[in-house]
Amino acid sequence: MKYIILVPDGMADEPIAELGGQTPMEAAKIPHMDELAASGLSALVQTIPDGLPPGSDIGNLALMGYDPKANFSGRASLEAASLGIKLRDDEIAFRCNLITEKDGIMDDYSAGHISTEEARILIEDLERSIDWPDVRFYPGKSYRHLLVLRPTGLAEMLKVKTIPPHDILNQPIKQYLPQGAQSELLLTLMEKSRGILSRHQVNHSRLDSNEKPANMIWLWGQGCRPNLPLFKDRYGLTGSVISAVDLVNGIGCLAGLDIISVPGANGYYDTNYKGKADYALESLKTHDFVYVHVEAPDEAGHNGDYKAKKAAIESFDKDIVGSVVKYMKGNPDVRVLVSPDHPTPVALRTHTLSPVPFIIAGKGIESNGVKLYSEKVAGSKGVKFCSGEEMVRYFLKR
Repeated sequence: MKYIILVPDGMADEPIAELGGQTPMEAAKIPHMDELAASGLSALVQTIPDGLPPGSDIGNLALMGYDPKANFSGRASLEAASLGIKLRDDEIAFRCNLITEKDGIMDDYSAGHISTEEARILIEDLERSIDWPDVRFYPGKSYRHLLVLRPTGLAEMLKVKTIPPHDILNQPIKQYLPQGAQSELLLTLMEKSRGILSRHQVNHSRLDSNEKPANMIWLWGQGCRPNLPLFKDRYGLTGSVISAVDLVNGIGCLAGLDIISVPGANGYYDTNYKGKADYALESLKTHDFVYVHVEAPDEAGHNGDYKAKKAAIESFDKDIVGSVVKYMKGNPDVRVLVSPDHPTPVALRTHTLSPVPFIIAGKGIESNGVKLYSEKVAGSKGVKFCSGEEMVRYFLKR
């Protein structure tokens, strides 16, 4: 048996007036997901456990078959694994966004989705300019980077209150800066970055091109050294992960799954959807399981762009789900699971805790009478699984 999990990050949404009261899922043309829903099981799953924030870190841990309450060690520490950073017991990692701050306002959580090449120059210059003991900057992709510290009080720094920048768009940043014991170092680093980055030639060039400058870092999502059981030990399967974001790849690394790089996969609207599908299906020649993650719907939700979200969902259906459906027709010994990790409503521009619609289809799965795939239709069947881990165990049961 081969197993495929497809994750359109943040795809679930709420009705939008401009779409005639439909969600982007309902408005989108998704014949392949509709076909899977009609042939299989579709209802709701609660991917985010009570008491935990609705982040992609929590949601993807759940959809990879883990219990976030037991296995979550902080978002940044998961991303560190993807970059090959092995945290020591006395170290802590922070997510380090390049943002655009304007007149004290969070103008853009991604600095206009700065290119990886430009961002690397800025992060490497921060590393050289802030040459402090026990402070290290690591470049990642686009606006997503990491800071690793060796603080005097690790336990206290883990408790510092930090806020994701995409949750405070167009709001004054002052009230959302890191708060608590040990936060002074973080505040100092963020303020120093403002001076260094605002004068940088990369940002002068971006302004000349009418692009948003990456004029400050934003520190959040701290975590300590992770300890994640291997996927093969839990489920007896070999597998691979395909994603353009370090967070998901980091979970895969820690789970002992192979990380597959796809040319043109960039974590944004114009990612290589078809390439992800092709590489995923190729990986099944040597693996039992593949996890394919697509960031584009989530980015559109954060950007408040319902047109882009609808288009991303349609591309996901056409190029990824369509390729999988075609593969399944020639390979009947296959199961597929489709599920967002959390909702990212366009109107709110951030994640929510609501259950999400899922599909499980393929060998041994009977239809539960659903004809289409949407939040409303899946919702009519209620919450089938109370956790992502429960759903994945059902999905992988042989």
